[in-house]
Amino acid sequence: MDARKAGKLRYIGFTGHKDPSIHLHMLQVASDYGFAFDTVQMPLNVMDAHYRSFEKEVLPELVRQKTGVLGMKSMANGILLKSKTVTPIECLHYALNLPTSVVITGIDSMEILDQACEAVRTFRPMSDEAIRSLLSKTAEAAVRGDFEPFKTTSIFDSTAQNPEWLGEEPQRVQQLMPK
Repeated sequence: MDARKAGKLRYIGFTGHKDPSIHLHMLQVASDYGFAFDTVQMPLNVMDAHYRSFEKEVLPELVRQKTGVLGMKSMANGILLKSKTVTPIECLHYALNLPTSVVITGIDSMEILDQACEAVRTFRPMSDEAIRSLLSKTAEAAVRGDFEPFKTTSIFDSTAQNPEWLGEEPQRVQQLMPK
């Protein structure tokens, strides 16, 4: 807050992609202390709707609070495409159809940039039937989170890769642990 008052930053937000309950907890703790985040970044994609869904659990709360929504992992670094159930354009159109402030998509080549531009150029709000159809195509592949490894594994978990970031366990917790 001091940095904001000093003009060093304008917005305060958080990000994560493991479990929507963590996001909801962050929002509740902030509220308990009279604080409101400006933005929240989270995975929003056609597979998310079926497993630990940020779209179903967190997005409605952010919309209610008028918090900026940064949608990420619209294709999960291409992993969603390996399911052979959706195309890149379908993935981007689905994410663009959600009530987000921005959809973040990685661009590592001119081909991918052209693909993103094509998705924006051809985007039209999706009908309920088009959404249902797309979700039904992805339901079986998505049900266990296999194509969202950022939710189901530690591969994309920087803290798991760097446990020293957690620091020492508090003394009160150490006393509770069996020896």
